[in-house]
Amino acid sequence: MSAEAKLREEICRIGASLYQRGYTVGSAGNISARLDDGWLITPTDACLGFLDPAAISKVDAGGNWVAGDKPSKTLVLHRAVYDNNPEMHAVVHTHSSHLVSLTIKGVWKEEDVLPPITPYYVMKVGHIPLIKYARPGAPEVAEQVAKIATKVRGVLLERLGPVVWESSVSKAAFALEELEETAKLWHLCGGAAALEEAALQELRDVFKARW
Repeated sequence: MSAEAKLREEICRIGASLYQRGYTVGSAGNISARLDDGWLITPTDACLGFLDPAAISKVDAGGNWVAGDKPSKTLVLHRAVYDNNPEMHAVVHTHSSHLVSLTIKGVWKEEDVLPPITPYYVMKVGHIPLIKYARPGAPEVAEQVAKIATKVRGVLLERLGPVVWESSVSKAAFALEELEETAKLWHLCGGAAALEEAALQELRDVFKARW
């Protein structure tokens, strides 16, 4: 099996896993992966739970659609990561409920949407800034991401959910899951009201080697 065929299979497997466990619903969300000659990305309005490997869009290095179904309109956002961080080989975006809810109720801080409440969040995710709302596929979002693509592992789009990048599709999905589960814990603990500044400082001290 070729490297491209393996990537197509991985995108489908991860998409189905995320969908089956409720990290995304309907036709929301998208996944992409870097190729030597361009990118693969899930088609526009495709359901991540029922992807067809052959239908996944292929885009050449110039951004031209060359195979598969029509690519997601968020391609410009994914390209902002790839063009500015050559070490990243995959991007995963979902509309995960706890993270979207966080953008509505209020994030911890705009530069860090969640506090460092667990060691795995610190190690696997790190700092995640908030990107203010813009329509899906808006070029201004891609421009903001391009500036920070090497500094963070992902962003949280207001009312649209997380976008996470990593060295593989699986690793990007794992980091996104850790991010969503941390948001869930934050909600369960009562959010900002549950942690006083002294407690947050203690957490920072514990995790300071990584945070």
